[in-house]
Amino acid sequence: MTELVKLPAPRVPIFAAPMAGGVSTPALVLAMSAAGGLGFLAAGYATLSQVDSQIREVKAGTAEPFGLNIFLPCHEPVDRVAVDRYRGLLQARARELGVKLAEHPEADDDQWRSKLDIAISQRVPVVSFTFGCPPSEAVAALHAAGACAVATVTSVDEALAAQEVGVDALCVQGAEAGGHRGTFVPRRPAADEPGLLDLLAAVKDTVRLPLIAAGGIGTADQVAAVLDAGAIAAQVGTALLRTPESGAHPVHKASLVDGRFTATVVTTAFTGRPARALRNGFVKAFDGQAPFGYPEIHHLTKALRAFAAQSGDADGMSLWAGVNHVDAQAVPVARVIAKMSGERGAARRTSLWEE
Repeated sequence: MTELVKLPAPRVPIFAAPMAGGVSTPALVLAMSAAGGLGFLAAGYATLSQVDSQIREVKAGTAEPFGLNIFLPCHEPVDRVAVDRYRGLLQARARELGVKLAEHPEADDDQWRSKLDIAISQRVPVVSFTFGCPPSEAVAALHAAGACAVATVTSVDEALAAQEVGVDALCVQGAEAGGHRGTFVPRRPAADEPGLLDLLAAVKDTVRLPLIAAGGIGTADQVAAVLDAGAIAAQVGTALLRTPESGAHPVHKASLVDGRFTATVVTTAFTGRPARALRNGFVKAFDGQAPFGYPEIHHLTKALRAFAAQSGDADGMSLWAGVNHVDAQAVPVARVIAKMSGERGAARRTSLWEE
């Protein structure tokens, strides 16, 4: 195992969660840097040229550190019969809307190795991984380039596996988080799935790595709580969705505080991977019917979701949201981070990074 690389210490112990699909824009990352935090670009779903150009844009706009998140492929077998059955369930809606579904949605690896090569060649300071444990050779390659490797984990077992391959830090994702669960193997969340603070405590007692806390964090008190629990930083996503720097669809932004959508649910209906979203019409119609099958289900529903976005139909979109989505404010990133950090967060930064 190579020697660990120290995670960059921003002025404010708050990271912007990487949000794929165009949400985590270079403007959002630059705004996080200007506010004293650390921003992440999201390589998931992006083309290689998009990843490359976004990294260049951020580097041209700031000398502060930032990160890039990469989706790892799942190697679990997919039940093709179940995928075809789900396609049949979606077909009636597709015909009604005039949308053509993919005939045989196939798996792909999101070109993760090429995206890793771009991050290394562009000397991105921090690279995080979601949906799996990064191979030890990928971690070693990042270390050779002087980059810090972070793994997203949702359990103690995942934390131990990630520590074993030599990552430098862990992003501990609690059940409250919006968007995809970062589980190594897709699974339905248990009824007693631990919340962030409980999971953070369990992981802290088990591994010796720095921990970044993620999941439902949207207030200064919640930031302080995870710092007091031993995290070196809080990672926030939903709290930034409504900012002008966010690339989220306007309907998505508005839906977070729309009285029609008061509940969130962890569902496989949109992508075949468990993800927390607002309980809209699509979720009500198809939750519990989609099998595990990422990215096949993602490719299968993509045309329907795109049509809904183009039509401004909130009930057909994947409205990713954490449990505290109503706290998200339509103000610039700088104001969000200033309100969430405060004097207490600033005072804690130095001691946490030096422990």
